Amino acid sequence: MRIQIQREDLLKPLSLVGGAAERRQTLPILSNVLLRMSDAGLVLTGTDLEVEVVAKTNQTKGEAGEMTLPARKLLEICRALPAQATLDIKQEKDKATLKSGRSRFSLMTLPAGDFPSIETAQWEQTLTLEQKPLKTLLEKTQFCMAQQDVRYYLNGMLFDLSGKQLRAVATDGHRMAVSETTLPTPIDSTRQLIVPRKGIQEMIRFLGDEKVEVQLQINPNHIRLNLADLTFTCKLIDGRYPDYTKVIPSGQRTLLRIGREELRGTLNRVAILSNEKFRGVRLSLKTGSMNIVAHNPEHEEAQEELTVDYKGEDLEIGFNANYIMDAVSALESDDIEFGLSDANSSCTLHSPGDTSHQYVVMPMRL
Repeated sequence: MRIQIQREDLLKPLSLVGGAAERRQTLPILSNVLLRMSDAGLVLTGTDLEVEVVAKTNQTKGEAGEMTLPARKLLEICRALPAQATLDIKQEKDKATLKSGRSRFSLMTLPAGDFPSIETAQWEQTLTLEQKPLKTLLEKTQFCMAQQDVRYYLNGMLFDLSGKQLRAVATDGHRMAVSETTLPTPIDSTRQLIVPRKGIQEMIRFLGDEKVEVQLQINPNHIRLNLADLTFTCKLIDGRYPDYTKVIPSGQRTLLRIGREELRGTLNRVAILSNEKFRGVRLSLKTGSMNIVAHNPEHEEAQEELTVDYKGEDLEIGFNANYIMDAVSALESDDIEFGLSDANSSCTLHSPGDTSHQYVVMPMRL
């Protein structure tokens, strides 16, 4: 097998595929990328058995065949070579030689026949939508996913499909994000699926901000993302996601409005003197004002007062400052609407009059 290709033509698909390669090397071949050459061009595949990325390029010449090469090393070599360099990769037995100009590299290969692939059943549902709204949906929700939680179904994002609506939900048990977008074509049935953390992160990486369409395919165990020169397949988490609709507070007694940048700046300053582990801040609300206070075990204190649109009863409530700041940073409106009931109930944050991106944060005892 032999491949002759420009550095830039190999670097882009290799960068996309390299993220799926398994760095911990539970199986040595999972740290490799599969290169398959045919008359149609070069196809690169990377997998860790949970996700699989297939990228292709037809800007290449060579001899048909397939081989596997170390993904990280090949990517670093391509990045280190000068722009517009031409690469000549040739396989000989269990090694591959890569030549470019005066540079020469010899890399170990592993049998292409041993390279695993994710076997998928027939696709039951296909959705087509623009890349930008899907990427926005994932970005504004993903930071609330749990990390290494024993409740494994929380270490991912719920896709809730119904009619013309795709809703994404993520929670770590202390906060929750709920975002939704409208599908161009309604679907016949409702469906819920849980996409693991790595799958969500990879999808965000692949999606662009253009008005280009992307195709989503779904079956009971997998989800697939089809782009022009890339196919991404991911195993789903087998589990039952909690009923998130019961977590969203209804009938909150108080709505207050506050400037987004003003709130973010104040929280950033006050949280400097909060407990480093719990990051707690106390919000004291009175008519027209909000006082934000933080303490730490060294008996240091920070406080700042804000003018807010608030006309309810006096209220004191504690929150993790990071959770509030994450939600505020994800919203893009000039003002933020806080929904509150009492000191022991969750608060909601969203843009005024718009709940397409909504955040729920549990209170803390301080």
